[in-house]
Order: sequence, then C-alpha cells, then structure tokens
Amino acid sequence: MNTSQQVNGVFPGRYTAITDDAFVVFLIGMRVNKFLHFRKWLPVASAMAPMMRALAENPQKGYLGSESFFRFWPTTSIMVTYWRSFDDLEHFAKNQDDPHLEPWRQFNKNIGSDGTVGIWHETYIIEPGNYECVYGNMPEFGLAKAMTHVPVSQEIMTARQRIRRKRRQEQAAAAD
Repeated sequence: MNTSQQVNGVFPGRYTAITDDAFVVFLIGMRVNKFLHFRKWLPVASAMAPMMRALAENPQKGYLGSESFFRFWPTTSIMVTYWRSFDDLEHFAKNQDDPHLEPWRQFNKNIGSDGTVGIWHETYIIEPGNYECVYGNMPEFGLAKAMTHVPVSQEIMTARQRIRRKRRQEQAAAAD
C-alpha cells in the first residue's frame, strides 16, 4: 500500500491491482420478492454477517476480500467476493463446521421455491493475465483491496497494456 500518497483514505491518481495467481470472483445476492414477509427474508439477510466474520477471522479458508451493494427497492443485495481458488470457495460452502451450510439448508426448508425471496450466485475462475482493472481517485477497492494495489505506470497505462502484463512477463522470462 502506498500510504504516502493516501489522502483521507483516497489514493489520488490511477491505480490498478496486480496478481500473478489465478483467483475466483464469486458474486452472491438476494432479492426480496414479497417485502411484507419479514419472517422469510430477514433470516436470509442476516445469515451473511456470521459467514463474513468467519471468513475474516480465518484467512486460511481462501477468502481474499469483498465489496457489498444494496438497493432499497426492490430490496436487493449483491456481494462481490474474491477467493484464492474454487476449491476454497466450495469447501466453505459445503463444510459442516462453517456457517454457510446450515443457513442454506434452512433456506431450502423454509423458503424453497415459494417465491418470497430470491437468491443467486455467479462464479468466475480468472486465470493469470486474464483480467484488468483501474481505480481513479479511489480508496483501495474491490480487486485492488483483495490483491496488490499499485499505481498505474507507463507500462500499464491502458486496459490493453494491463491485460497483457502477464503475457509480457512470461515472454521475458522465456527469453532469459
């Protein structure tokens, strides 16, 4: 982290995130379809906090970071999470000792397909060199908070240069 340039949590200028490792982007969310059915959707909404606490307290589980977003109407949440691997994500989801499996079972038992609450997720496995990002005048955010946050340099000024950074490194290593 380049704290010498940080002002009130914001890094003036352009930054990017770098990693030479594969990682997983996991999006998860819920949508309240019947707002007055509090007893159905409040348990779903409140299940996420213990999961995030367990992940933050146990970095060996492979969770790297996240960002959360909320829309009031229709009541919808989305969380973008970053993981070291799909295996880590899957293990957390299925492990009896982690705080995901029981809320998932309760959702299926209490809501199932009755339509009161919608849940969803999307999983993306990102191979090295197959991502790019830029953050202008932002605090560490998203992938830059989960990986290594670095200033944009002349070599990685454009999206195309950032996406090709890993390929250039591999070519240089092969030439040596």
